Amino acid sequence: MKKILILSCALALAGLSNAALAAPPKDTAVFLRVEAGHSDIDLEGDFDDSDSTSSLRGGYYFTPNFAVEGFFGTLYDGRFLGLNGEVEAYGIGGIAKKNFGANNTGFFINGRAGVLRANTTFDDGIGEFRDDTTEPYVGVGLGYDFTRAFGLSANYDWVQTDVDGLDLDVETITLGAEYRF
Repeated sequence: MKKILILSCALALAGLSNAALAAPPKDTAVFLRVEAGHSDIDLEGDFDDSDSTSSLRGGYYFTPNFAVEGFFGTLYDGRFLGLNGEVEAYGIGGIAKKNFGANNTGFFINGRAGVLRANTTFDDGIGEFRDDTTEPYVGVGLGYDFTRAFGLSANYDWVQTDVDGLDLDVETITLGAEYRF
């Protein structure tokens, strides 16, 4: 988690640098985004907990409004029902984005959807239980692009995964920093 936060601070500083402000990219761009925030998990609607979450995302904008992304993230890492639990995920998806300012800057909204592989692990100190599932995910975001190369956003994502036949909902609220090359 500390590495993700350090990386997000470095990315934020790089995005606000004079070089980034002076040389905006074309309408198509490779991007790198770091996100960190809060997650809530809910097992079968009966048991819930919260923890921190972080992810590293990257991809390519084919146009200023459409991109493909890949990511890796820790959705949950805490103590749940007396067990040490962790939910990690990696996936691929698409992003639709609408900027409301000139030259693809200013306020924006976005939506994202795709598939992820959720690796869920629970450990009671004696043995470990692990379940891996492939699930769809959806999310929305609201943010501000300071330049065509750098923006910040607030994001909400949701995925429902399966743990030994039980439904596990994971909701995340994150702040993200994105740099486009």
